Amino acid sequence: MATTTNDLKNGMVLNLDGQLWSVVWFQHHKPGKGGAVVRTKLKNVLSGKVVDKTFNADVKVEVASVDKRDMTYLYNDGAAFVFMDKSTYDQLQIQPDVVGDVSNFLLENQDAIVAVHNDIPLYVELPASVELTVEYTEPGLQGDRSTGGTKPAKLETGYTIQVPLFLTTGEKVKVDTRTGDYLGRVTS
Repeated sequence: MATTTNDLKNGMVLNLDGQLWSVVWFQHHKPGKGGAVVRTKLKNVLSGKVVDKTFNADVKVEVASVDKRDMTYLYNDGAAFVFMDKSTYDQLQIQPDVVGDVSNFLLENQDAIVAVHNDIPLYVELPASVELTVEYTEPGLQGDRSTGGTKPAKLETGYTIQVPLFLTTGEKVKVDTRTGDYLGRVTS
């Protein structure tokens, strides 16, 4: 499927020279002299490398057909992460290098979006934030409660984040899946 550079949108996946690139940012630019151009910031879907690329306006580019499927994470069998398609109940094994840092926030039976191109998983997306339980953290000292200090806390997935001193073991916290930052305490 082909489109022109005038129709680019954020999140669109392009097939350039046999590689898949996701449009992170784009801007149409009309200089004083010459023709209009489209400036883009592209991210390689497989390697994560980000590059700046400028196209002439109205140039045809090939759009890759990327199928984003709603899936449920089932388990890790030691060699791969196993996901189940919610509509067909088919199971898909995804290699750890494709899952990447998302594995720090994955719990069994958690919903995720898996992007697939030609039956090859490209990447796994989680919601912007997830709620996880603090498995272990050192107790905060009595005098430390009013300061803005932080301490390490190990989450139920095994990932360690920095949390405020007042948090204790067993509490639920909200974590940003893109940066791994603590967002707040979850009250029931």
